[in-house]
Parts: sequence; structure tokens; C-alpha cells
Amino acid sequence: MKQYIVTGASRGIGRETALALAAEPSNWVLALSRDTTGLSRLSEAAQAAGAGDRLHCLPFDLAQPDWPRLLEEINQWGKLDGLINNAGLLIHKPFEELSVEDWQRMFQVNCFGVVALVQQVLPLLEAAQGAHIVNISSMGGFQGSSKFNGLSAYSASKAALANLTETLAEEFQSRRIAVNCLALGAVQTEMLAQAFPGYAAPLTSEEMGGFVAWFAAHGNRFFNGKILPVSVSTP
Repeated sequence: MKQYIVTGASRGIGRETALALAAEPSNWVLALSRDTTGLSRLSEAAQAAGAGDRLHCLPFDLAQPDWPRLLEEINQWGKLDGLINNAGLLIHKPFEELSVEDWQRMFQVNCFGVVALVQQVLPLLEAAQGAHIVNISSMGGFQGSSKFNGLSAYSASKAALANLTETLAEEFQSRRIAVNCLALGAVQTEMLAQAFPGYAAPLTSEEMGGFVAWFAAHGNRFFNGKILPVSVSTP
């Protein structure tokens, strides 16, 4: 069995990634989110798809993490084959209206929470001898891409996550842990609707979730330390 953790799994791309991974009989998935209602719906969807015994949901908040609870859940595995850092927070405001608290909240979830989670599960990733960390960033955090009003803090936090990917790939190379970053373009999610009201994205969350699941399982055969744009549109 291969074991995976997916954060931000209660909706959108994270939800579909967790379901796609759990659809594979040789996988076991732990889905994390602070949204307990969304996790209940995810569990019901997994049951309906015949994958309920391969997907377990755990309420977990990266801004206020309960590490003992998480480690009690996963230490019994002995290894962790994949970590998909998908959880994200977006606050849409003009730059001059962003408070220090706004910046802190977005960096806490989008960057600092990832750092802390990787540190906690690092021994299990190393034990897998071929683990893959996939950081989900955004085209807004991809250097040289189009940028949009009201997303300065969000884009900056996602750019930090992309740079972190490159540094961790170098540090973890001797431990046989690959680290890659997917800078996603427009996907029809609640977060996209918040940032771009009325915009119709060219991809569904199910389509992107399926790709992310495939990349988590196989992408480390082809890439390490890479920031990969996954976009067919602007935004």
C-alpha cells in the first residue's frame, strides 16, 4: 500500500485529488481540512465510489495544528509515500486595505503551515525511500505570469511556496524525497469564483484533481525541484 496525505481536501481540487488517489486499490489516503462538513461530504462520496475503506478524513487546521493528533494517526503507517500540500487561503483586497493580520493569515496557511507539516512528517517521508511532496501553488505566484488586482498577498505567499520547493528538493535529495510545485491556472472552484466573479474556467476541479493525483503518484519519476505551470488560460 502507498500512503498519501492531502491537505485542503474538503472541496475543490483537494477533494477531487483525494478521491482520485483513493480510487486506486493500492492507495490509502488521509484527507485533512478544517471544514468538518466538507470532510463528511468527501467521506460520503468516497463510500459511494467504493473507496470508503481507503480514504480517512481528519479535521485539521494548519493555522492551529494539533500535531499529536495527526502523528497518532500516521505514525502507525511506518512511511508516507506522498504529501500533497493543497490547502490554501485567499483574501481578495486592494493592497492598501490589507492588514498585517491578513498577510499573516495567508502566509500561515499557504507557506508556514506547509513548512511545519513537512517537518512533522519528514521521518515518514524518508522511510518511504522515494516519497514525493507536491506543493500546490498558483500562476499568480509564478514569476513572469500575469498578475491581478487584489491578489498581492495571496500571490506573494504562493511565490514563497514555489521557492521553498526548490530549496527543499536540494536539501532532501540525499533522502530520496522529491519535491515539486504545480502552479495551477484557472480551475472552476469556489476560490476562483471568489477572486474572479463570473469567470468560467476551462477546467473542472475533477479534471485538475485527477491530474494532481497522477502527478503525485508518478511525477517524481520525471521531475524534482521544479515549478511547473499547469494552465491553459489567463488567469
